[in-house]
Amino acid sequence: MLSQLKKIILFIGDLIFLGLSLVITILIRYPQIELEERLAAHWPHFIVIFAIWLLLFFINDLYNLNIRSTDKKFFRLTFNSLTFASLLSILYFYLNVQSNIAPKTNLVIFIVIFTALFFIWRTIFQTLVQTVIPVNKLALIDSDKHTGELIRELNNNPGSGYSAPLIFRTPEELNDLVTVIKEKNIKTIVIADDFGYSEKINKILFNCLAYQINFFNYPDFYELISGKIPVETIGPTWFLENLREGQKNYFNFFKILFDLCLASLIFLISLPLWPIFAIIIKLASSGSVLFCQERYGKDGKIFKIIKFRTMRTQNNDFSPTQEKDERVTSFGWFLRKTRLDEIPQVINILRGEMSFIGPRPERPEIVINLEKQIPFYKTRSLIKPGLTGWDQISGQYHSSSIPDSLEKLQYDLYYLKHRSFYLDLSIALRTLATIMSRSGR
Repeated sequence: MLSQLKKIILFIGDLIFLGLSLVITILIRYPQIELEERLAAHWPHFIVIFAIWLLLFFINDLYNLNIRSTDKKFFRLTFNSLTFASLLSILYFYLNVQSNIAPKTNLVIFIVIFTALFFIWRTIFQTLVQTVIPVNKLALIDSDKHTGELIRELNNNPGSGYSAPLIFRTPEELNDLVTVIKEKNIKTIVIADDFGYSEKINKILFNCLAYQINFFNYPDFYELISGKIPVETIGPTWFLENLREGQKNYFNFFKILFDLCLASLIFLISLPLWPIFAIIIKLASSGSVLFCQERYGKDGKIFKIIKFRTMRTQNNDFSPTQEKDERVTSFGWFLRKTRLDEIPQVINILRGEMSFIGPRPERPEIVINLEKQIPFYKTRSLIKPGLTGWDQISGQYHSSSIPDSLEKLQYDLYYLKHRSFYLDLSIALRTLATIMSRSGR
């Protein structure tokens, strides 16, 4: 796929410019010494540094093709990445007593050079994407039922590499499909509507095979570009074809094992903080230290989620949190932004009620209401709810309203279908980026 190729090019380019920055740094610092000799001394340590930097670029979403090098968001993410990468690099050298190189001046020069080269490289790449790498020309067969939503997702995901679709709205227009494909150099066809003439359309599409066309049905293509499942266009058959739960047995076993080990570790490490947080919470406002509330869990089982209390209890109707909610204490905002309020949920994980990665658990009364209005909403409960999930790293805040819950379900179904060790690791790392940037709510 073209977008994957672009990401690989981005990654290789970053790696090349990291290496080039090291070479330039050595040439500046040691002009009288052979380059090979100094590289031999620096290279083993800087391989670790490169790995740290590339990892931080990944978790800070700098391989997201939808973020342009001229966007404010790109500069913010780059600043965050370079700041943390520099601090971790300094920490590595000072903790590594076996290192025989002096990192102070070398690191400063390396950081300055790479920062400059990084912005130059990303600008060049953006220019190449726009002028050299061709877009994948797209045709959509649809009677306008899904056209608007698909175009919206294409606009929201410009890095997907697809052009605005050429739309065929009637069966009559399809008679010229082969001719149009040749004239417009169409490479992908999305079938959103067969107009009730599936046999006729299949014959027309069959004639297109000779032109190396990629065919997609609407749900699969929507999922490909958006990372969501279009709930309103799928039926029970989709779940039977895509949720192969029997193939997840090993994954489920090792995930439970990992959850228990990590939850135990976090509980033991964080335990000294509990009495400190308890004192501050009690001083900030009256009420209990811990906040417990019923949530809807796996297979519809109700459990009590545990958090550090971040809100005042007086005059609190415990409705969903709003932006700049006045019920939240000043220390509560700190706990929320850093996600430290969720530490007690390791107890839920140790009890087997939650996982680290999964759909966020909703309140039972909200679930009952949403089930009546959103198709397949109950399928979220096929797996354990999580501390974080695919929806949480989407960059959007979703409330418990019907439109937001519908979109949240689309992300949750994507995770339900694709969950794997790789996807869980990706979600965990991206969650760390959210915590470090304190951009959560």
